[in-house]
Amino acid sequence: MIEKLVEQIEARFAELSAQMADPTVLADRNRFAEVGRSYSQLEPAARLATEWRHARDDAAGAEELLADGTDDGELRDLLASSRERIEQIEEEIRVAMVQRDPNDDKHVIVEVQGGTGGEEARLWAGDVYRMLSRYAERLGFVLESLEEGDGKYTFAIKGDGAYSVFKFEGGTHRVQRVPQTEAQGRIHTSTATVAVLPEAEDVDIQIDANDLQIDVYRSSGPGGQSVNTTDSAVRVTHQPSGIVVSMQDEKSQLQNREKALRVLRARLYERALAEQQAAVAADRRSQVGSGGRAEKIRTYNYPAGRVTDHRAKLEVHNLEAVLAGELEAFTAALQADEKQRALLEQTGE
Repeated sequence: MIEKLVEQIEARFAELSAQMADPTVLADRNRFAEVGRSYSQLEPAARLATEWRHARDDAAGAEELLADGTDDGELRDLLASSRERIEQIEEEIRVAMVQRDPNDDKHVIVEVQGGTGGEEARLWAGDVYRMLSRYAERLGFVLESLEEGDGKYTFAIKGDGAYSVFKFEGGTHRVQRVPQTEAQGRIHTSTATVAVLPEAEDVDIQIDANDLQIDVYRSSGPGGQSVNTTDSAVRVTHQPSGIVVSMQDEKSQLQNREKALRVLRARLYERALAEQQAAVAADRRSQVGSGGRAEKIRTYNYPAGRVTDHRAKLEVHNLEAVLAGELEAFTAALQADEKQRALLEQTGE
């Protein structure tokens, strides 16, 4: 079984390698980008396939010499280590070939807002927003602010693979600290919620213009004062779903409308995904965005300088670094866990 899988990996990787050098592919930017993504995704499995063949050859050679009567301790050690390595590589190959989330390569739209805790929750939402922004910058993604104000931050993160990283940030982030507004010095618990939406293209979600109610109004700032002298703010209501998106950060009504439609499209796409997932497995709760946002995913404890991810069962004691955007350890642990879960589902174990 594993040999057949290795052969399939090798054949597909050879095919992609040839396409990467094909002049017709090179001349087509979109086609070349598509082939390049497939090549990069398969490359780790192809390296494992090569390692598997080397380990198997080492084991076969050692077995042959031992069968001929050569009694050598080093040969026996080589055989044992090769067999152990073969088992390890086979498991790694199965995990590497688990079907990827089709949304992993997409850009994302992230919405952060204060949860329970009043003013402290709104302040915490700002901290979470800055943490995610710094993480995106560390990874070389491009940020685009869509809307900001009153403890809510909506922004896009652009770059191949953005969703594969930031989908794990969706959920409730809980903080335990002494609020700046607390004169008594007591520790409070507050939350901020994060929604991570794969940004949908027009081909993913078709929106009928007849289903939209679009209202325009004058932008307002803190305290309700008018910011613009023209009706540039836009509120888009998708009547079939009841989803409402408002945008007012841009001075142009057209720009605000375009941003609102992007967020609306992403929310509709996420809703369609959630319905699809619920139909396939009503009790599956591992997918971020499938209805589990009310559950806390991570706790940030300021007095202890500790951050605990409740899904990965991972605890670190570098709170300041995490808030500065060093989230790689959490992402790696959650990606590994996702692959293991998908492997179990795929094999029916």
